[in-house]
Amino acid sequence: MGEKVFLNGKFVDAKDAAVSVFDHGVLYGDGVFEGIRSYNRKVFRLTEHLDRLYESAQSIRLKIPMGKEDFLDKITQTLKINELDDGYVRVVVTRGAGDLGLDPRKCKTPAIFIIAGKISLYPEAFYEKGLAIVVSKIKRNHPESLNPKIKSLNYLNNILAKIDAIDSGAEEAIMLSVDGYVAECTGDNILMVKNGRLITPERSVGALEGITQGVVIKLAEENGIEVEHKKILLDEVFSADECFLTGTAAEIIPVVKIDGKNVGNGIPGEVTQKLRRKFRELTGTEGTAY
Repeated sequence: MGEKVFLNGKFVDAKDAAVSVFDHGVLYGDGVFEGIRSYNRKVFRLTEHLDRLYESAQSIRLKIPMGKEDFLDKITQTLKINELDDGYVRVVVTRGAGDLGLDPRKCKTPAIFIIAGKISLYPEAFYEKGLAIVVSKIKRNHPESLNPKIKSLNYLNNILAKIDAIDSGAEEAIMLSVDGYVAECTGDNILMVKNGRLITPERSVGALEGITQGVVIKLAEENGIEVEHKKILLDEVFSADECFLTGTAAEIIPVVKIDGKNVGNGIPGEVTQKLRRKFRELTGTEGTAY
């Protein structure tokens, strides 16, 4: 990670960056976050990430004590001060320090920190040859219990599914909704291609609305690829022509095998490869400069 961290209004050495053990983000996962990428000294989709951060905070009645423009400036400053041309930024807002009870009213001042560094989620070979994933036994939280639009610090549901994947010898796992529909993977959105059509799960099944996923859908539409949002059964993914995952850290990564069964012909598909190229072209030209 970078040498300097923005913490509650000032830049501090990374080794000295600390929050209170009474912070409700630590005690209860009470807070929100975003992961953001920069390419060639341009922050990709920064406005969209900040909009989602503020919407997540509003959904849990957490008032961020900083305006969006100021927040944007602090993010670019963090990248600049750490001399990162291509970087990954983790932005976190917690409820702040309180007592040992759940009551958020006891937390008077939210904590804000911004960490900038490098990230490489998967080895390059997986992008070239494709990823083998599994189906987790852990079900995705029901959307009426925890709104999937909220990108909160409470990630235990996803972590348990990630452990399930690791125990199965895989890097990623598909999470199903409680009624058996494909929702998302532990850290990425999932999309599939069938008969030239790009298909992605409906929001109602419990998937986070991914920023990268949205970019890819728009790229598909701009390139004449029909896009469909629907409730997807697992059997439909097994019989797909192509499958891939999207995420800020992962970008676009092909999936070639699920639970030991080949997806399509078992190699990254043409639509996936085309969208990867278009995405790379976009990240090389667009963004908030710093």
